[in-house]
Amino acid sequence: MSTISKITEDIINRSPFLREAMTENLINISALARKIRPEIEKVVGKEVKEGAIVMAIKRMTPGVYHRLDVRINMVIGGIGDFLVRSDLADFTFENSDSLREAQYGLIQKIGDDTDSFFTLSRGITETTYIINAKYSDILKQSFSKERMKAHNKDLSSITVKLPETNTETYGVYYYIMKHLAWEGINIEQVVSTANEFTAIVNSNDIDQAFKILMQLKRNV
Repeated sequence: MSTISKITEDIINRSPFLREAMTENLINISALARKIRPEIEKVVGKEVKEGAIVMAIKRMTPGVYHRLDVRINMVIGGIGDFLVRSDLADFTFENSDSLREAQYGLIQKIGDDTDSFFTLSRGITETTYIINAKYSDILKQSFSKERMKAHNKDLSSITVKLPETNTETYGVYYYIMKHLAWEGINIEQVVSTANEFTAIVNSNDIDQAFKILMQLKRNV
């Protein structure tokens, strides 16, 4: 049978935001104990004193979360320039045998524009293209025979250039997206390469997103 300490830790670990806030002493332990008490009692099948849960929470150590924070701060401190692009649109199409041909036609038409923004992400059943909004009509023409599943406009991107060590440190993307989420920034799409992370957001949110990421870099 699981102990109260083990059950408490399992419940808290389901929420990375909560565990990290505890590590930074931002959580009222007594209030947290009262909140999770009903679930603990349901698991153990009997009444559990709030004080026992409080003690179980206090015995939890920062452990991996503290070590992870140190490693992530080293990566964030090595972030390079931010690149912001505006007036973008995304299109998602169902994968088909003819999709690559349509894609080739689009690249042929916009390939001479060296300043163009063009990314694609191919999944198992669908592919998403993100381009400059000025090429939307050209894309629609090239993909006229394809089944479009989603389309968003008025988008902007912010690209973060990461140090090469980012691929050896788990949690880097979570750390960046967490701070954006805390400020109510909805990430429409994410595009990444080995050392670049690009977040696609609504154009109304791009200034705030840029401010948040700049603040992260300055505070390390």
